[in-house]
Amino acid sequence: MSSDPPINALSFDIEDWFHMVEIESVDDPRKWDAFPSIVERETEWILDTLSERKVTATFFILGWVADRYPDLVRSISDAGHEIGSHSFWHRRVDRLTPEEFRTDVKDSLDAIRAAGVRECPGFRAPTFSIVPGSEWAIDELLDLGFEYDASLFPTPREHGGYPCVREPHHSTIAPSGRSIPELPMSIMDVGPKSTAFSGGGFFRLFPRWMIKRGFTQCNAAGRPVVVYMHPRDFALGTPHVQMGRARRFKCYVGIKGARDKFRWMLDNWRFTTCSEVLASLD
Repeated sequence: MSSDPPINALSFDIEDWFHMVEIESVDDPRKWDAFPSIVERETEWILDTLSERKVTATFFILGWVADRYPDLVRSISDAGHEIGSHSFWHRRVDRLTPEEFRTDVKDSLDAIRAAGVRECPGFRAPTFSIVPGSEWAIDELLDLGFEYDASLFPTPREHGGYPCVREPHHSTIAPSGRSIPELPMSIMDVGPKSTAFSGGGFFRLFPRWMIKRGFTQCNAAGRPVVVYMHPRDFALGTPHVQMGRARRFKCYVGIKGARDKFRWMLDNWRFTTCSEVLASLD
């Protein structure tokens, strides 16, 4: 048996800066086309950075983005990366009915396929919003042909959290009892508490030594780290809109140093796609 640490899962939620849930000033999709966009520019930087280091990743693409920027979807796929769905409208799963969710996710698949990409094995819910009470969403994903889910966040958080094991596993939480491979988000223990560290605002906020501690802790336990980033995590000059002080801090903290920190991370750990990580654990 190899004593090497596990290869980690690198993923991106491809959405624009204004796809923020429960922010009234950007909540109306009818306004989205009027906002300046950063998704193409920042995703191209991500692609260039991964190409330089010969790293492949999973890109969970919002259907709204795929519909408007099909060339971007093709660029991601042509570079050898895995494509997944991040829903169409970026709405919380636990606020939808099963019928609304099914339509939303099917529309995202249609947009991705219209861009020329046929394979879309994985799904990630906006804001990790498959929570207790919305397990029905897993059955909908299985009915739509998804091969794995990456929506569970195994510690309480602002928009969700689901009590599950930290390891990648075959989940049977669907009401039908059917199983789906699940790739939970990574968390680390800090004293008696636990916290995410490897994505979004957590990655931008925490110093490198703490992120390193998270990688070391997870890998020593045989768990791959799941990294999840967004184009806006790297976008200096992103417009500011009205929101509460705590939310504003979370949305904009650490953007200035995020690119250098991201390159540092790629240079210090091994990464591949979500599907490859799940396959290596079977």
